[in-house]
Amino acid sequence: MVSIEKIREEMQKRLSIDSELHHVEVNASTIDEALADASVQLDMKTSCLEYEVVERGSNGFLGIGKKPWKLRIYQNPESIMKAKAASEDDLFASGASGEATRDESRDGLFYVRRFGSSIMLKVLLPVGKGRPIDEKDVLALVQRADTEFFDQKKIEKFLKKGTDEKYEEIGLYKHISASDASISVDISKDEMHGTIVVDPPAMSGADVSAEQIEAALKAQGIVAGINMDRINEFVDNPIYSSPFEVASAILPEDGKDSYLSYNFEIDQSKLKARESAEGKVDFKELNRIQNVVKGQVLATKVLATRGHGGKTLFGRYLEAKNGKDIPVQLGQNVDFEKDGVTIVAKEDGQVLLVNGKITVEPILNLDAVNIKSGNVNFLGTVIIRGNVEDGFSVKASGDIDIGGTVGKSVIEADGNIIIHQGVFGKNEGHIKCGKSLWVKFVQEMKIDVEENLVATDSLMNCDVSAMKNIVVYGKKAQITGGNLFATEEICARTVGSAGGGTTTTLTVGVDPRAKKKLDELLESQGVLVKELENLDLDIATLENQKKIRRSLPKDKEANLQKLVTRKHEIIGESKSMSKEIESLQEHLRELKAAGRVKVEGITYPGTKIYVRDVLDEIHTEVKNCTFYYEASFAKRAKYEPPVLDVSKGPEGYN
Repeated sequence: MVSIEKIREEMQKRLSIDSELHHVEVNASTIDEALADASVQLDMKTSCLEYEVVERGSNGFLGIGKKPWKLRIYQNPESIMKAKAASEDDLFASGASGEATRDESRDGLFYVRRFGSSIMLKVLLPVGKGRPIDEKDVLALVQRADTEFFDQKKIEKFLKKGTDEKYEEIGLYKHISASDASISVDISKDEMHGTIVVDPPAMSGADVSAEQIEAALKAQGIVAGINMDRINEFVDNPIYSSPFEVASAILPEDGKDSYLSYNFEIDQSKLKARESAEGKVDFKELNRIQNVVKGQVLATKVLATRGHGGKTLFGRYLEAKNGKDIPVQLGQNVDFEKDGVTIVAKEDGQVLLVNGKITVEPILNLDAVNIKSGNVNFLGTVIIRGNVEDGFSVKASGDIDIGGTVGKSVIEADGNIIIHQGVFGKNEGHIKCGKSLWVKFVQEMKIDVEENLVATDSLMNCDVSAMKNIVVYGKKAQITGGNLFATEEICARTVGSAGGGTTTTLTVGVDPRAKKKLDELLESQGVLVKELENLDLDIATLENQKKIRRSLPKDKEANLQKLVTRKHEIIGESKSMSKEIESLQEHLRELKAAGRVKVEGITYPGTKIYVRDVLDEIHTEVKNCTFYYEASFAKRAKYEPPVLDVSKGPEGYN
């Protein structure tokens, strides 16, 4: 028996829920439009809304006398309770955006319908933490005055396992056909929308089934656009005496125009400076150059697609437009592959979008290299009209042409490097050249060239390695200080300094790299020999102690084994070094280039000249002299002009 207190609590609970309900009154042509409008105003899904019809609408005749629907729409009380419960459970739970996390749980649902003379049940099992269905609630709808029979075991079974989205028979009732729900179908004049209006069944009457609704639509000539999801939605939650759309025309889908899918960034503003692992931005690495190599895919043309026609409810064809083929114009050094859609680079260089055309520029032109340009790393030739400032680098797979001066920078090229002014390396810069370096003057710079170094003024305190020639010509043509290596010739007007305060060392007739590697190996081997001598002394001491005492403490025994192991390692390393040293020495002996140092003017005292490892040290001024190697001796002869013709300039330049 239900007590008065229980009823009072329930009434207070319902009153609190009703007080939280908000409603709006909406005028619209159809009920669906009114619900959509209200969902925006109340900020909730249409499935959570209920409504009352204030004034029924009418389509009128030929648009005359058309009357809108007037509905009072409010939120479903059950959705209020669920939202309130969710807010209480998740009061302190929030996602990354600060919003409450959505509860994916759902209570169990059931639907009892009467189709024909059968009582049917559809069960949707609870999800997550959702509440299961109470069997009493199901029986309350099944047990009616007209119910003749129901199978309670089937009901229990379906409540446990569900009905797989279907209606299953659970009993029989006394069916009176005259009390069945009635269906009327309305089709819009443009044949785009089909709605049904269903009058509710009376006692002992049957509900409308999905099959009945579908049959009613087809009976009106509808052959396309029947929406079974909407039909099933109506069967589960019928909206009586109001239009409900269950069919809509299949709309035509226009084809898409062709377009280019780019494999590079076409918006230069999106190219960002490189960040370190710690998140710091390196403003020298602006990352503005997009390098590509020959054969690299730059873009793909996505072909236009055909449109897909639609159908009205009566099956009339709705035409769709086909996508347009947009012609693609290509810039320089790019082309289509044989497939006609893949665009590839024909040269190494920088890919750009110039006036809508994909272009590969094999030459990069810059005003200067500084904080504005950042470091330069380019697959092609770089032309710089101004200076390269301290601390910046320029690297290119082609040539580098610099119109101004170079500071303590890194300059690297696989081709020639031409510097029209001077270089101030400050003993921190480095120039590496795959071919020849042409420059006015160089101060305090490390230089490695695969072919020739040609200067028109001077080389001062530089560390230079040239695989062919070093030629300094012009009015000064002076080499002062530093260490210079060349396989073939070193030529200048003046070598050394008049005061003799700076040592100038010139080496010719050797492979500078092999010579450098040989010197490093000899130095390393010398260190190993000293370490081996110390090891032998330590090992001998410990072994003598072991002979006298017949055994050693554990720590000393372990140390002895460690020393012996290291000795074997050093012997192995030394043997490997000896083989490499012999190979390099043999290579240097077999060099065909005898090597010459040619000084047109004065060679000052303090200059050291090595011709094939034979030293010719200058003690007094020597004028107009050629230093060369013959019969294992360094010799001197009259000055000879350089073999290298510097008047032609570097390859491809005047």
